[in-house]
Amino acid sequence: MLSGADLSGADLSRANLTVACLREADLYLASLRGAILKGTDLSRADLRGANLTMVTLSGANFSGTNLKGALLDKGDFPDLQS
Repeated sequence: MLSGADLSGADLSRANLTVACLREADLYLASLRGAILKGTDLSRADLRGANLTMVTLSGANFSGTNLKGALLDKGDFPDLQS
């Protein structure tokens, strides 16, 4: 479980984080480029300035998540919940 973890600036490119719990995690300026985030709980996480290009977000929970300045290009967002 990564709930509340400090992952600011981390390189999580192409990581498989399917159904991971990243609730309230600090992902400020983290790179999640090409990551698989199917069913991932990112509620109340800090994703300011994070690189989310080409991510797969099917079923991901972004309730209360801060996405200010995040890069969201070319991702797969079929049922984004906010």
